[in-house]
Amino acid sequence: MSKPVFAIVGRPNVGKSTLFNKLIGERRSIVEDTPGVTRDRIYGEGEWCGRRFLLIDTGGIELRSEDVILRQMRIQAQLAMEAADVIFFLCDLKTGVTPDDREIASFLKRSGKPVVTVVNKVDRVGDTPLGFYEFYELGVGEEVLAVSSVHGSGTGDLLDLAFSLCGKAGEASEEEDRIRIAVIGKPNAGKSSIINRILGDERHIVSDIPGTTRDAVDSYLENGYGKFNFIDTAGIRRQSKIEDRVEHFSVLRAKAAIERADVCVIVIDANEGITEQDEKIAGLAHEAGKASLILMNKWDLVKKDNATTREYEKKVYDALSYMTYAPLLFVSAATGQRLSDEFFRQIVYIDNQAKTRITTGLLNDMQNDAEARHQPPSDKGKRLKIYYVTQSGIQPPTFVYFCNDAELFHFSYQRSLENRIRETFGFKGTPIRLVVRERRDRED
Repeated sequence: MSKPVFAIVGRPNVGKSTLFNKLIGERRSIVEDTPGVTRDRIYGEGEWCGRRFLLIDTGGIELRSEDVILRQMRIQAQLAMEAADVIFFLCDLKTGVTPDDREIASFLKRSGKPVVTVVNKVDRVGDTPLGFYEFYELGVGEEVLAVSSVHGSGTGDLLDLAFSLCGKAGEASEEEDRIRIAVIGKPNAGKSSIINRILGDERHIVSDIPGTTRDAVDSYLENGYGKFNFIDTAGIRRQSKIEDRVEHFSVLRAKAAIERADVCVIVIDANEGITEQDEKIAGLAHEAGKASLILMNKWDLVKKDNATTREYEKKVYDALSYMTYAPLLFVSAATGQRLSDEFFRQIVYIDNQAKTRITTGLLNDMQNDAEARHQPPSDKGKRLKIYYVTQSGIQPPTFVYFCNDAELFHFSYQRSLENRIRETFGFKGTPIRLVVRERRDRED
């Protein structure tokens, strides 16, 4: 399941950033009594009742202002609303309904998104104050809820309602049997051209101007290999290069697309070779635990000899030493080279690998064999004992090792066990996770 996106919007100084910090459980947004402190969208990840969500904080909306900064803040809020699955329209109990609230309410009615009107600063526990009911006049949203962003009261009801609204919107039932593929990379690496070649049409705008793709766009395809959903994303630039406000939003959507995906296709420009930014983008997919396929695009433009392919492979895997599990294909969006049968075979294969489950019995047979060849590490006369191993999850495959002392389970030993798992069971194309649990209920 993908994480739903919630956006907090409202006029300045109603407590948006305070509510944002409360919902994600950390102080990330700057909180001051001065209107307009939050200019860009700030986003974070939270969890409620075992379900995770992305939350966007926005600058205060002043619809009638022509001030340059305030106008940009208005654009930011509008972009956040377009990205959101549910919008939290935050108002202030102490000031009551204002003309700006009415204008924003009218604006939100046209958004077509589920909206919850949230009345903030209801800080006293007990009967709901009379002033609360005047916010029903705004006539926007599924419900009007009272919260205190300072104390946190009412925030649980807010999140319960938000998740239920996502459920109403629902994901297409057929989405569940599609492989969701996020195509990610730097601007102008050829992501949209690759998708157009695969789909066989010009569905995505293609130009030589970096940043043409502003949002994550879904395209569906069904062929002999299965059902697929391709998510084209904006090119991800270095943070220091993100000056345009809309592009900042595009990076957020690209990261959200990675979260939604089953498989990430990492596109690298063969003319430039692998760069530091390519490494960072690949790292986003790896850290998110996504199965990945690396495409070296524009291969038709590279002058080649018998050693060229090996040289490129070495450079890629030297730079992505944490990601040697990911297959590498040399492709061309212009000619279609390796973007048909071979591409789909790899996608289906690594998606299956990420969903593979190994029985506890087979895992422990593997572990016993590994220990017979190499003793586990020891320190000051105390040796690591692994009681048993079990697989706790997929996408990525996650393995829990129960042992006598977690401190003895050194990183180098974890790497050797990861290599052993791959040698025995494969898991090509997907990261795997090892979790160490210490148990002291047995004699050492």
